[in-house]
Amino acid sequence: MITKITGKLVGLQDDRLTLQVGAFEYEVLIPEFSRRQLQGNMNKEISLHTIEYLEGNPMHGRLTPRLIGFLTEVEREFFELFCSVDGVGARKALRAMVRPVREVAAAIEDQDGKSLSAMPGIGPATADRIIAKLRRKVPKFALMAAREERPEADVGLDVISETYEVLLTLGHSESDARHLLDAALSTKKKFKDTQALLEAIYQHSHKG
Repeated sequence: MITKITGKLVGLQDDRLTLQVGAFEYEVLIPEFSRRQLQGNMNKEISLHTIEYLEGNPMHGRLTPRLIGFLTEVEREFFELFCSVDGVGARKALRAMVRPVREVAAAIEDQDGKSLSAMPGIGPATADRIIAKLRRKVPKFALMAAREERPEADVGLDVISETYEVLLTLGHSESDARHLLDAALSTKKKFKDTQALLEAIYQHSHKG
């Protein structure tokens, strides 16, 4: 099973890219939010975290192996979770994921069915199923994606997760806790532990 692939980006289309790896070229399917991230990387070496799956109808005897690629492990893990909802699947998820993982995770966490149903191919009924199945599982993805998008913020993921739990015990909603963390992490400072991050959060919120 191919879980990671590194090569030169030699082709980029709407829903796929071509990666040159030595003497071989691989076609990798990508969601729209990944395509936007990769636009400036033509002819550069990139690494993708991949999912391998078989596409087609086994009853007809034709199954085509496919690779789906993501720039981070967090994005790949979230995509697999998204695909697990009844009526979604890999192709529909690929078409739907036009927004970054942290935005989609936030919409699920906030039970924002309107935003989810506006994603291509989703609709209100599927949005309701996504919220029902994933709402309790997505808060960490909003946090993890924020961490991966801001590598300059010098703070460990365990500190972020622990601070998030503390904010919940202090009475903040999941959405408020996430927004407070985002605001503190955007300062790009170094936080050595949960206490330091909590102090920064409350200083920042009082200024706001």
